Amino acid sequence: MSARRTGARRSTGISAPALLQLMRLASPSLPVGGFSYSDGFEAAFEAGLVAGEAQTLAWLLDQLHLGLARSDLPVLAHATRAWKRRDPARIAELNAWVATTRETSEWRQQSEQMGRSMTQWLRQHDVPDERLAVLAALAPAPTWPIAFALAGAAAGAPLREVLLAFAAGWAENMTQAAMKTIPLGQAAGQRLLAGLSAAIPAAVTAAARLPFDEMQAFTPMLAILSSQHEAQYSRLFRS
Repeated sequence: MSARRTGARRSTGISAPALLQLMRLASPSLPVGGFSYSDGFEAAFEAGLVAGEAQTLAWLLDQLHLGLARSDLPVLAHATRAWKRRDPARIAELNAWVATTRETSEWRQQSEQMGRSMTQWLRQHDVPDERLAVLAALAPAPTWPIAFALAGAAAGAPLREVLLAFAAGWAENMTQAAMKTIPLGQAAGQRLLAGLSAAIPAAVTAAARLPFDEMQAFTPMLAILSSQHEAQYSRLFRS
C-alpha cells in the first residue's frame, strides 16, 4: 500500500531526541533572556512607525527577510557546519563577524549576553562536549548565533532544522514583544506567528545557501531606532 494511501510520511532525517532538543532551544522558556529584548520593535512603536496587527506582521516580515535572513541565519549555518567539522579557527572568525557587525551597543550586548547564557546552559548538560571550551574561550564573548549553532550541532540535528529552530525562537520572542508593547491579544499573537511561520522556510533556504562574503548586517532604520532606544525614557525591553 502506498505512503499516500496510508497517510505515512517520509522521514525528515532527524531523530526524536534531536527534535525534542531543538524544541527546547526554540522555546521562549530557554533561560537565555530572549524574552527581555525586542530588537528595536519597542522603539519603532514609540516612534509611531508600527501599530496594530497588520503593521506588526509587515514590520517583522521585513526584519526577517532584510535582517535575519542576511545575517544571523547565514552565520548560524556557517557556524553549524564549522562546529560539526570541529574547526575552531572558523568559529572564531564567525564570532568576530557577529560582534563587529552589531550596529549598536545594545545589540552587541544582547548577542553577547545571550551567548554567555547559552554557554552556561550547555555546561549543565549531562554529557560534556569538548567543543564547549572553544565556545567559552571566544573573545570578547561567545555571541548568540555561534552559541546556538553549537547547541544544534551537539544535538545531532540536521542543518536546516537548526536554522528553523533558531528562526522559530526569534518569531516567538518577537511576537511576545509585540503583544506586550502595543498590546495585542492572544488571537492576534497566534495570527502573527502563523504569518511568520509561513515565511520562515523560504528565509531559511536562502540563508543556508548564502556565501560568507555575501552576508550583511545592514538595517539602518533599525540601527537608528536601537540608538534611540538606548536613551528612551520609558521602556519594557533591553533592546
